[in-house]
Amino acid sequence: MKFPTTFSLKQIADIISSTYVGKDDFPILGMNEIHVVEKGDIVFVDHPKYYDKALKSKATVILINKSVDCPEGKALLISDDPFRDFNKLTTFFQPFVPNNHSISATAKIGKNTVIQPNTFIGNNVTIGDNCLIHSNVSIYDNCVIGDNVTIHAGSVLGADAFYYKKRPEGFDKLISGGRVVLKNNVDIGALCTIDRGVTGDTTIGFGSKLDNQVHVGHDTVIGEKCLIASQTGIAGCVIIEDEVTLWGQVGTNSGITIGKNAVIMGQTGVTKSVAGGKSYFGTPIEESREKLKQLAYIKKIPEIIKKLDKK
Repeated sequence: MKFPTTFSLKQIADIISSTYVGKDDFPILGMNEIHVVEKGDIVFVDHPKYYDKALKSKATVILINKSVDCPEGKALLISDDPFRDFNKLTTFFQPFVPNNHSISATAKIGKNTVIQPNTFIGNNVTIGDNCLIHSNVSIYDNCVIGDNVTIHAGSVLGADAFYYKKRPEGFDKLISGGRVVLKNNVDIGALCTIDRGVTGDTTIGFGSKLDNQVHVGHDTVIGEKCLIASQTGIAGCVIIEDEVTLWGQVGTNSGITIGKNAVIMGQTGVTKSVAGGKSYFGTPIEESREKLKQLAYIKKIPEIIKKLDKK
């Protein structure tokens, strides 16, 4: 998430009532999670396991819960609860704005685009030309939809990320301030759910097609011309490269990469990153030819046992 204008370190510290290490006028351009952070951004860290990763990341400002040596060229925001204060910043820069109309007055809708009845289009949504949005679709604030896009009935774009911190009193939600971005020529089936990024974008690339009842988690990036079949569940922060095929009921772990032109056969659990140009099957995932050989061998076990019993 980029700020509307450059903020100083002191200004940000005042918003969250924190102390800081660095010059008052140290410039800050935005805020992001660790996997998408850029120069000029704030990143938060609240566990010693990840201190080093955050301090060495591209982030210019680290929101942290311990006084540590400040890396050269960076600044620190010292907080007793970085998770809470990151939420404060998201709420400050992306506050929830209620909408009393089915189609927000701030939405921009292109030429020859058809919006069927009972669809909701939120604040600052952009929809391109020649799109077809079927009934009962919900498009939350700030989503960006390209040209020649079809979205079938009941799909939801822009719901919050499934991201929580466990506390003694229950689960504390990380507030989402990101977007969903659909590129040109994307088709979204019925009853799909595509969560927005926490601070960045959940993106579906040019020409990709999603079947009915597909879930895409926060900050996931799907490449160009991918095919994703029904009942597939894609976790957050996944990178799916161009021309990947995911068949029905595939599930993935978060934070993995599926390489270009990979084919993932139905009911596979993608538990780790996999290279492109190959076919995969099973849980845990393996190349499909090898996995199918193993299953064939397993079928022979009763026959082998019978032979052994006769000896």
